[in-house]
Amino acid sequence: MRTPIFYFLLAGIFLSETVKAQDASLKARTDAVQITVGDQVKFFIEAQHDPQKSSIQWATIPDTFNTLEIVERGKIDTNTNGNLVIYKQRLLVTGFDSGLFKIPPFAFAVIPKDGAPYILHTDSFQILVQTVPVDTTQPFKGIKDIIVVKRSWQDYIWLIIGVILLAALLTIAILYFRKNKKTEIVVTPKKPVEAPDARALRLFDELQQQQLWQNNRIKEYYVILTDILRSYIEERFHTPAMELTTDELLQKARQHPEMRPQYDRLVTILSTADLAKFAKAQPLPQEHTIAMDLSKDFVIQTKPKTPTNTEQQS
Repeated sequence: MRTPIFYFLLAGIFLSETVKAQDASLKARTDAVQITVGDQVKFFIEAQHDPQKSSIQWATIPDTFNTLEIVERGKIDTNTNGNLVIYKQRLLVTGFDSGLFKIPPFAFAVIPKDGAPYILHTDSFQILVQTVPVDTTQPFKGIKDIIVVKRSWQDYIWLIIGVILLAALLTIAILYFRKNKKTEIVVTPKKPVEAPDARALRLFDELQQQQLWQNNRIKEYYVILTDILRSYIEERFHTPAMELTTDELLQKARQHPEMRPQYDRLVTILSTADLAKFAKAQPLPQEHTIAMDLSKDFVIQTKPKTPTNTEQQS
């Protein structure tokens, strides 16, 4: 008689499932269906779509599900194949309890250019987690007691020498400076005040160098990005941007004569940031770059204009 484990392992031949729709397709697979407690199974997700027809919103995958845990998240790689854009991500999953557990289906939102949005789900996978076999024929071995190692002053000889040398150097330095002490008036030149636009552009460059969203720290990336932008608006236009909600800030921008031409840029930046920070959604990689470029453009287009020679003479 064949056991349920036999049929479970037989199902391991089909380790991947592809979900297709008119505008996009979704595929998921694992490299194993049976592991030992603490071992890892690789879970691969692949999504593709035609960006001219639709966009895809990546699924929110928790760190723990059904007693299984994600111990490592690979970055989302992007490739192209003709008109199609292909996204791939690898997850390492493990379990610390024995039993038969399930990797659940995850939901991906597809937003067509024409038509209503819909959801694609990955297939679910059963993972069998087994304990490590114990050899009961061997005698039990208890934990050994802590062994105390005797020390002598010779074990600290280099520490003693180092302390003596340090004390001698400090004594010589103090005597030298007391002997050669001169009263000098040191005038420290004032550092030039950094303009708000220069500071914002410098901070944007530093944020790009940190590569936060490339390392899956997407929420932190947008928190810093919007803080830099709001701080610039607050100092440049004397508006309490750090205390305003997104809607309140956009209302201020719509009414301000200098910010009004940049209103559409500001809407795109803040809505993408709110999506990443509060909606538990993950913007696509190109959206991270677009948010940065639009933020820099906003600063460049709204920075104070330097008067020309003609204006100065008049």
